[in-house]
Order: sequence, then C-alpha cells, then structure tokens
Amino acid sequence: MNQSLSHLLLSPSEMAAADAAAAASGIDSFGLMLIAGAGVAASFLRFHSGAVRAVILCGPGNNGGDGYVAARCLADSGVEVEVFHLGDPAKLKGDAARARDGWGERASPLEDYRPTPGDVVIDALFGAGLSRDVPEAVVAVIDRVAAARVPVLAVDLPSGLDGRTGAVLGAAFVADQTITFMTRKPGQLLLPGRELCGSLEVLDIGIPARIVRAAAKGQIAENLPEHWIPTLHSAGQETHKYTRGHLAVFSGGAGKTGAARMSAMAGLRAGAGLATIAAPSEAMAENATHLTAVMLHAIDGEADLLAWLQDERLQTFVLGPGFGAGAKARAFVAALRERRLVLDADGISSFREDPAELFGLFADGETRLVMTPHGGEFGRLFPDIAADATLGKVDKAQKAATRANAAIVYKGADTVIAAPDGRALINTNAPAWLATAGSGDVLAGIIGALMAQGMPAFEAAAAGVYLHGEAGTRAGKGLTAEDLVSHVLPL
Repeated sequence: MNQSLSHLLLSPSEMAAADAAAAASGIDSFGLMLIAGAGVAASFLRFHSGAVRAVILCGPGNNGGDGYVAARCLADSGVEVEVFHLGDPAKLKGDAARARDGWGERASPLEDYRPTPGDVVIDALFGAGLSRDVPEAVVAVIDRVAAARVPVLAVDLPSGLDGRTGAVLGAAFVADQTITFMTRKPGQLLLPGRELCGSLEVLDIGIPARIVRAAAKGQIAENLPEHWIPTLHSAGQETHKYTRGHLAVFSGGAGKTGAARMSAMAGLRAGAGLATIAAPSEAMAENATHLTAVMLHAIDGEADLLAWLQDERLQTFVLGPGFGAGAKARAFVAALRERRLVLDADGISSFREDPAELFGLFADGETRLVMTPHGGEFGRLFPDIAADATLGKVDKAQKAATRANAAIVYKGADTVIAAPDGRALINTNAPAWLATAGSGDVLAGIIGALMAQGMPAFEAAAAGVYLHGEAGTRAGKGLTAEDLVSHVLPL
C-alpha cells in the first residue's frame, strides 16, 4: 500500500473517478490492468501455492479483465488454470477485451463450474461498483463454492458485496483473502462486508497519489488517531484540575445509580480533571457508598439544575445512563442547551415522540451535542432515515448528524461517527466482547471527558470510540463494564 494513501477510503464512484482521471492524464489504463492482474496472481501464489487448480471466474467488466490477466500470469507460472466467464466474453470492450485476448485459451460458461478438491477460486466477477443484486447464475456458484468449502481470493471485493455500504446484494462470496487496489473501500470496513473480505491486501497499481487524493472527497475514513489527536490540548506544567475539565454526569434515582457511576469513573480515567455525579436526594447515600474520587451534588429538579448552572465552570455533561426516560430528562436537556452534552440511552429515548424538539435546542452555533444511539435508539430519533433501505450505515449517520446538528455515534461492531459537515469515520478496533451491559455508559463518560478537556464534539466522539475499543482489547474476553473502566487510559 502507498503509505501516503493508507488512511483514505474511496467509495466506488470516487475510485472510478480516479481511474478516469489517470487515463485522462495519459497513463495507460491497460498497463494498470496488467499490474492489477499480476498482483492477483502473485497473491494467489503467496497464499495458495499448494492449490491443485486455479479457477478464475471472470465477469463482464474490468474486474473480469483483471481475472484474465491473472489467468495468463498463473498459467505462465506453471499453475493449472481454468477460466469460467459470466455472459458472452465476445461482448467485452476496451481493456477487458484485450485482457481476454491475452488469455487466449479456453473459457467455459460460469454455469458449468463444479468445485473439485484442490480448487482455489479467484473471484473476478464484479468489482466495487456493483449496485444491484447478483444474477441467479452467480448465486448458484456462490452456494456451490460455499458448500464445497473452496478457498476464495477476491479481486477488489467479494462479488455480491456493495463497496459503498458493506451490504450483501442478494448473495456474496466469503473470501479468505481480498486484494483491492490503491485504497480500501468503505464496504470493506463496514459489516457484514468486513467479515466477508478475509485478510485484506491493498495493491498500489501505479495511479499517482495526487490523482487518488483529488478523487477522494475526504469525507469518509477509518477512525484513527491522526483524525483527532491534533485537536487535543496538551497538558503543560501549570495544568490544574479545572483546566483539565469538569465532567458532570446525571444519576438515576435510588436503585438506578450504577450506570452514572461507571460513566463518571470512565471520565476521570479518560483525563477529566474532576467528575461530579448529579443525583436526586434519594440516591445520594447510595452513590456515596460507592464513590471516592467522584464528587456528588444533589439535583432534584429543573430549578436545582438551573441554580447549579450559575457556576460557569460546569460546561460538559452526560445525561442518559440509568436516568430514566421522560419529561424530566427533556427538561434537563433543555436547560443544558448552551452547554456541551453527551446524550445517551434514556436521554435519547426521551425524545422519541418529538425528535424535532431535541434538534431545535441545539440547532444554532457550533456543534455542542454528541448522541450515542444503538440501532434501536437511532430508529426512534430518525425513523425515516433508519427505514431507508437505499442508505448504508455511513449515509444514515451523516444524514442524522446534519439534521440534528450533532456528532452522531451510531454504535455497533462497525460504529460510525459522523459530523454535521459530512465527515464520517468508521471504527475498526472494537473487540466483540465489548457487547456487554454498561459498555455504552463507559463510552459516554470517555467522550464527555474529552469534550471537557476542550476537544470539539466530533473529534471527542471519534477519539472516545477509539479509546473505548482499546480499553476493551486490554480488558480481554469476559470483561464487565467495571473491568472496562479500569482499562481506560487517557490520550
């Protein structure tokens, strides 16, 4: 991979634009295809040197052209090769037709392929630009290959996978390896696409980095520190607890206090200078028996909150974990509309009947609101966006962020963080065992702590998700939310 492009994710349309720009600049597009096909062959030889037969499935476009080039290279290397084509190869045009002619040997209809022991399939049927369900003939082959457990090396993307959304278009190969070109595609990081690609290799086929960067709109990337570390204020020798930020977390009533405590403790671990739990009077004693480093403040109603907010040092809040959904939560959010707020769980669900009420509170000025919905909560606030089957997870998060003027953390194994200006980051470092009760409360506290330290909402959300994943990896399998808190480390 060209390291200068390692952070980029290009959508299929952006990659097509890069290909077109390269050709327009005078670069030989067939030469690029030769490099791509040779790279596929090299990957086959590296991973499957013991294969009895290379079975190359060639599609009706340039992805098929890559397959024909790979077939020629493998045959010249002494590998037994058999090619199967989708559609009429005589109808191929341009570079793909030249590649077919370069193969120059027998090719059989795709429908004729029957797996045999020792086969390895090179899937060169469809590239990243597939936007419709695969035809029945391809579905049948996918099923036969899966039933026979034949290893698959996918060219660009496993056929049947949407390169933009990661969705399966009818059916898709499950690849052992995928070799893609110049940059990764969003669908290779989003689920289920991430699991269908197997090990992913990015091959530089020679398109200049300047052309690739020009084609990339820069809106979608993997969630990595380079996107948010520059916004973190480094601590100097004269730093004190208030300059590191004061995080306030609202507690639920008696018997419902644990979530807020985990959130507040995570905030301290993530670098906040102080953390206070604002609890109803009935829950003060219960909280006090479990707290040492976290302070307590009694807040029974909106009047108490408004009085507390006279302290201008209180700028960052977490509301939702264990708080309870309803009118009280809505009133508290309204009172906090000029402050920085992480809204989670019950805080989100409190606005399910009238999401526009929430959006109106934070509609003006800089982004001050971070929301951390899982799929169900997302659907309650954005039912029309959630129900739109034409949109992928990134698309949905982007639209929601714009509508709400908020940073959206659309949670899941492939969490997407989106900003109102269209930026989106796909998280990839979260282990599966983070799916446990209380994990989201910890995440809310981490994000709140980063906002309290001065990070903008979107960057704090992205950094929080990343630190949450790192903590989960350190804690290991079988973690509880309490374990997770103890493994949170500051930036």
